[in-house]
Amino acid sequence: MNIITPALSVKSLNEINLKKYWDTGKRGIILDLDNTITPWNEMELSQEARSFLKEARTLNYKIFLLTNAQQKRTEAIAQKYAVSYLAPAFKPRKAGFLKALTLMDLKSEQVLVIGDQIFTDIFGGNRVGCYTILVPPISQKEFFGTKFLRLLETFIRK
Repeated sequence: MNIITPALSVKSLNEINLKKYWDTGKRGIILDLDNTITPWNEMELSQEARSFLKEARTLNYKIFLLTNAQQKRTEAIAQKYAVSYLAPAFKPRKAGFLKALTLMDLKSEQVLVIGDQIFTDIFGGNRVGCYTILVPPISQKEFFGTKFLRLLETFIRK
């Protein structure tokens, strides 16, 4: 598998069969924040993300927010939804992913990495050996640097 190719691409979080992954030994989920579970730079999770978290908790997954967003905002969201976090994580650097794995006390092969960006979430997750899932961004509004990376993603995916 190519290091920037996700193991799975879906059209929404709803398409991820968490029970299936649990049955194959997955026990943790590393989630991106902006445009994966919240619109960029906002405080509220999408309804789909809230449902996803509820299902993940029902199955006893360990959940970890790993984001390049600011620490203060991430901390507020993490506290509200009772999840662990690291921000800013400086993805795609391995250090943030490895710290998340350590804090969850899980091996990389036990963890799903879910995010909306190839060059941060997928590349970083693949580098440490996690199962990566690419979701489309939930909003068109995003950081300028991300918009540039999306152009590169479009070119590479073709």
